[in-house]
Amino acid sequence: MRILLLVSAFNGLTQRVWCRLTEAGHDVGVELAPVFATPEELTAAVEEIDPDLILAPFLKHRVPREVWDRWTTVVVHPGPVGDRGPSSLDHAILDGGERWGVTALSAVEEMDAGPVWATETFPMPEVPLAKSALYNGPVADAAMRCVDEVLRKVAAGESPVPADELPREVPGTDELPLLRRVAFELDWSLPAPDLARRVAAADGAPGAPASVGGRRVCLFDAVATDEVPDVHAEPGDVVGHDGDAVALATGEGTLWVGYAAELAERRGPKLPARLVLDPYRHSPYLEVPAALAETTYERDGDIGYLTFRSYSGAMHTEQCLRLTAAVGKALTEDTRVLVLRGTEHAFSNGIHLGMIDAAADPAAEAWANIQAIDDLCEAIAEADQTTVAAITASAGAGGVMTALCADVVVARDGVVLNPYYDMGIFGSELHTWSLPARVGDDVAEALLWNKLPVGATGAEELGLVDAVGPRDPEEFTAWLAAQAHAAASGSVAGRGGMSADAPGRPLSYYRTVELAEMARDLFDDRYGFAAKRRSFLSKTAPTETPAKLRFSTA
Repeated sequence: MRILLLVSAFNGLTQRVWCRLTEAGHDVGVELAPVFATPEELTAAVEEIDPDLILAPFLKHRVPREVWDRWTTVVVHPGPVGDRGPSSLDHAILDGGERWGVTALSAVEEMDAGPVWATETFPMPEVPLAKSALYNGPVADAAMRCVDEVLRKVAAGESPVPADELPREVPGTDELPLLRRVAFELDWSLPAPDLARRVAAADGAPGAPASVGGRRVCLFDAVATDEVPDVHAEPGDVVGHDGDAVALATGEGTLWVGYAAELAERRGPKLPARLVLDPYRHSPYLEVPAALAETTYERDGDIGYLTFRSYSGAMHTEQCLRLTAAVGKALTEDTRVLVLRGTEHAFSNGIHLGMIDAAADPAAEAWANIQAIDDLCEAIAEADQTTVAAITASAGAGGVMTALCADVVVARDGVVLNPYYDMGIFGSELHTWSLPARVGDDVAEALLWNKLPVGATGAEELGLVDAVGPRDPEEFTAWLAAQAHAAASGSVAGRGGMSADAPGRPLSYYRTVELAEMARDLFDDRYGFAAKRRSFLSKTAPTETPAKLRFSTA
């Protein structure tokens, strides 16, 4: 089937759909809606493509009548049957309902009002998830099931069903208004769980605004606790810190915050909370709650499990240094296998572009960041124990390459890997050694040159990962334990883990070559790293659809 993905951005869900469809053998192309200045331009582009089906897994733009009237056009809406509006997930988290859903419906004149092709509901977590985690987890999983059902019905010649003929599994759904930043304002007299819910609902954008220490800020990545520090404080005061996280007093309990941004006329960059709220660490040290802990280590006999957490997958210099130290400490344990895993919601995307851009000397900070993540890669690659990297959530660039330094690499079903660098930098993380060692020179060159996402199944077929485990987080944890025990017994062999390649080059050779290229990219800016970084961070609208995403056939 010739399928056009009409989207506002090539985001995580769109990439997951793209991988699923291409792996299934469909002819798939992408067009970015912001590129088209007028409905006429968009219609002309679709007419030239003449697809069998238009899918819109992430679309904030209106589809012209001239398009949906002629081509079957299905929009994936992050809400259950009956829900309408641009702030669906914001409302779902704020309202604290027990269930939510996703609906695939035909595009019509009114947004989110067309007949339904497929719908799925799921239970909402009792402790609210940040909007991005909810979107990339339960919402994306439900969306994929809807997409599968849409393809089945289109292939079978079936038609969608009017929404008013379907039961509303989630009661009270209707058209809900757009929520702007003011709707998420934090009132420090409220209990910490209420504030954490507001921060979760405002995650990503627009951010939860608040006043802290007489300054206006936006807060992200929050966890509520019942504990109250033994200090005299007013609600809204900073009362403690641990690593990058900061604790604030509330009307009841304590709110821990992982990320924050200055809020003046415009919102500043999202940075570790301590840099914005407590840069000089004037507050006392408190132990951060487990849900915000940067690393945790557990041992099961001969196997050690080191779990690392990052808010968005980006890892700044100090974080990389702390993680390298944690790996080193874990390797001193009397174990045979060390498993390094991310969380259900994030793995790694490599260096931290936000911290780099906010630094007084961005080039120097980028250089320090790449050196620090390279230290981590060497610690993994040169370990005496067998190392297993478990890619628990989608990963990109240096995050993928860091995982490839392990002896065994496994992934959770549904994750998407972007095993390349696309920010005007050559990249490091020992990728010139690890990538060819796993997939061969030709495939490695194609991955780095084509710059296209790879689904978990495709990654296993390429040899990029050794095995793919269940999507369900609890099932994956049990499966991962079985893989680790197999590695401890020597019955599972990965493709990585070499300290040198066949010609006898040490790892330092690859690091030196890569850093020589990176030095020119960072300090000479030969391929526009600074401009590309700022464009990425500011989410600048695209001016054209990249050629790599368009249809490969005429």
